[in-house]
Amino acid sequence: MSLPQNYKTAEEALQLVQSDQRVFLHGSAATPIHLINKLIEQKDRLQNVELVSITQQGIDLNDPELAGHFFINSLFVSKSNRIAVNSKVGDYVPVFLSEIPLLFTRNILPLDVAIVHVSPPDKHGYCSLGTSVDIACAAVNAAKKVIAQVNPNMPRTHGDGFIPFSKFDCAVWVDEPLPEVNYSDGVNETNSRIGKFVAELVEDGATLQLGIGTIPDSVLKNLSNHKNLGLHTEMFSDGVIPLIKNGTINNSLKKKVNGYCVTSFLLGTRMLYDFADDNPIIKALEVDYVNDPRILSQNPKVTAINSAIEIDLTGQVCSDSIGTYQYSGIGGQMDFIRGAALSEGGKPIIAMPSVTSSGMSRIVPFLKQGAGVVTTRGHTHWVVTEYGAINLFGMNMEQRARELIKIAHPKHRENLEKEAFERFK
Repeated sequence: MSLPQNYKTAEEALQLVQSDQRVFLHGSAATPIHLINKLIEQKDRLQNVELVSITQQGIDLNDPELAGHFFINSLFVSKSNRIAVNSKVGDYVPVFLSEIPLLFTRNILPLDVAIVHVSPPDKHGYCSLGTSVDIACAAVNAAKKVIAQVNPNMPRTHGDGFIPFSKFDCAVWVDEPLPEVNYSDGVNETNSRIGKFVAELVEDGATLQLGIGTIPDSVLKNLSNHKNLGLHTEMFSDGVIPLIKNGTINNSLKKKVNGYCVTSFLLGTRMLYDFADDNPIIKALEVDYVNDPRILSQNPKVTAINSAIEIDLTGQVCSDSIGTYQYSGIGGQMDFIRGAALSEGGKPIIAMPSVTSSGMSRIVPFLKQGAGVVTTRGHTHWVVTEYGAINLFGMNMEQRARELIKIAHPKHRENLEKEAFERFK
């Protein structure tokens, strides 16, 4: 195909980034890997550039040699920046995913440059933010300068993510595959059992929200006999495709964006990206709409499925840190937990294995010192492990402890019972 005018090399385009600026980096499957790596190569000409982003794929911002050149100010922590965020060269901003756009639009975090990854322009001159509309729309609109990595492998998604090519101050043509994640690879017997328990809680006509990881994928594998499900979710991956194709997910009963699958970003394999490309059934919308509990709660039977690092005997959920070590982020968990609780017939669900990979109980007497409470005990309703599902809503503290011990790993129950007795007498 003939290329539109005004394409630059990465080296030329990145001259827009100068020392002491704040730069937004597009995330997830839309991580502009080529441009970010080229920016890192230019570190010696740059000092004190602040990089803000959410989850990213295919890059590494943990190199200690970036110190002094870049500061990683993360809005959600993942493997690509976890070491940096927990060191002197980075930090984490606790924030609901639904409210991140406000940081840009209200100039709380004013952006000098946004680096985004888009599809080629269509016949009308519009590119698509593709797999990650989420916070990127707000970043593009708020940034003083915008650099685009234009990639023919980026799907053109319907919804809020259309950006006129003329909006870009510089564009760089890059033909490379998108990062892929296959959540089915991590499914094991424990996750499968959790998936079955959660699937039993999903009613016909429910509106689904699925977090990231193997447990949501396991849930989806158990929903093929359900009817008239809707999808209004922060993200989705390959597991939803069979359910959309066979009509299990038809979005017919949703009150908001009826008839369409709603998401803010997609992350999976090439099969997912091809499925999403120019697919009118999928609406990729801005996250301040997708994750707004006031919007969510208008849908019927919102069933929100999220995970946790640990939960204490009163129902406090830590899902962003291991003690003081920042492992993840608040993300959209509270947005959807609250939205589901306010929905007619809704079910907020925390689903997790009963133990860590090293055998430590995830159900604990007390959260680790310094742990972040993402979902308060007042917001926690359903909790699911491979040993069953319980509902804490309306229970007092001692009752909660008894119920949580029932779904703890058997080898930890005796100790938890002792701790509960010591606390509640």
